[in-house]
Amino acid sequence: EDVETALVQTMTHAGRSVIVSGSTVAVGLLSMVVLPLPFIRSIGIGGMLIPAVSVIAAITLLPALLAVLGTRINSLRLLPKRFVDRGHPEDGPWGRWADLVMRRPVPVAVAGLAVVGALVFFGVQLNPSEAQAKDMPGSGDAIVGRDALAAAGISPGVIEPFNVLVEHGANPAPIAAKLRATPGIVAAIAPTGPQWRKGGDSIVEAFPNVDGSSKHIQSLVTRVHRALNGTDGTLGGVAPADRDFVHAVYGNFPYVLGFVVLLTILLLMRAFRSIVLPIKAALLNLISLGAAFGIIVFIFQLGHGSNAIWGVPATQSIIPWIPLMIFAFLFGLSMDYEVFMLTRMREAYDETGSTGKAIELGLARTGKLVTSAALILMFAFLVLSSSPGVDIKQFGIGLAAGIIFDATVIRALPVPALMRLLGRWNWYLPGFAARLLLVRPSQAPEQPALSLD
Repeated sequence: EDVETALVQTMTHAGRSVIVSGSTVAVGLLSMVVLPLPFIRSIGIGGMLIPAVSVIAAITLLPALLAVLGTRINSLRLLPKRFVDRGHPEDGPWGRWADLVMRRPVPVAVAGLAVVGALVFFGVQLNPSEAQAKDMPGSGDAIVGRDALAAAGISPGVIEPFNVLVEHGANPAPIAAKLRATPGIVAAIAPTGPQWRKGGDSIVEAFPNVDGSSKHIQSLVTRVHRALNGTDGTLGGVAPADRDFVHAVYGNFPYVLGFVVLLTILLLMRAFRSIVLPIKAALLNLISLGAAFGIIVFIFQLGHGSNAIWGVPATQSIIPWIPLMIFAFLFGLSMDYEVFMLTRMREAYDETGSTGKAIELGLARTGKLVTSAALILMFAFLVLSSSPGVDIKQFGIGLAAGIIFDATVIRALPVPALMRLLGRWNWYLPGFAARLLLVRPSQAPEQPALSLD
């Protein structure tokens, strides 16, 4: 077609998809404002601006530039002609795969869910905690000092001691003695120098017998809190603060999850005129997230490949903020791909009235686009794994693996197979929901739920 027609068709169809998919990414990131932590909230607000600006640029600046450039956009070819698409996408690899899914939906769904289930098995073993000092990679004075302490047989707890603030002019010596009598505390001292006092307040330092990031530190912090009850001492320090951080994040996580899932379902119900597709998309996205967590647990927490590739031994834990950030980024990005695929399927269904044809066309014509976009993001996130920090390695690998896994395994196996099994139920929208969302009501399914027609 001519340039103007091509642009009008693109904005009519893909423009709507861009707005919906960008909104789902923004919702995932904006969900972090629910958490009572200022720096997490700032990441959520800043992150939300990224898809917002990208969507605005995609629906205004990009079509304007294409209109100005016209056919000159194709003047420079970077790949040989043999790599250029020819014919219809339905005749290519994704078209042949779509045909297989239509003929064998049950085996395809079972295969996809089996792969996901294996990774989710590892994902539920996730232990959100800071990496222990012995697992920190790298070199330098800090690493040399850590190794010297270990060689001398000194408890790794000295790296992150408990700092107890003694207030109201109370004598710190009895509090130090009480801490020394607490199981799990190997030493406690109340320094008497002026540097350790200010006015009537003073500091007592207690040293645990385990690393401040060990899983045993949780129960030890609880015991120390009990020991300080009734005294003028208040527990502080890195390890207790980390425990409070985990409680603040994951204690409020159900609210984050509910916020994201509810808004996403409402947004997709409006876009797809269906109540089944948004619910299915949200459930598969959550399963995909569990699989992404399983990947980083398998690699870093359990140590399968992390030492050989990145020189990081098994950490027995995942940095607490990593799962939260992976959830915020990956939920929206994964739904991004779902939106592109389902929008094309919805259009095909409206044109043909056939669920099978809609699934075939949607998978064949968006498979390459979704995979290419996922590869770009995968390599972008994979670069982060070259950082020396364990946290950034976990973050980069979790996002990179989660993105490509979702765009290939999830979108190619269970998504189309389950849609094939659901048949006309995919497009079901109750009348009350249609009126609430101000969309055209959908008709009730005319066939059983597992009909393949």
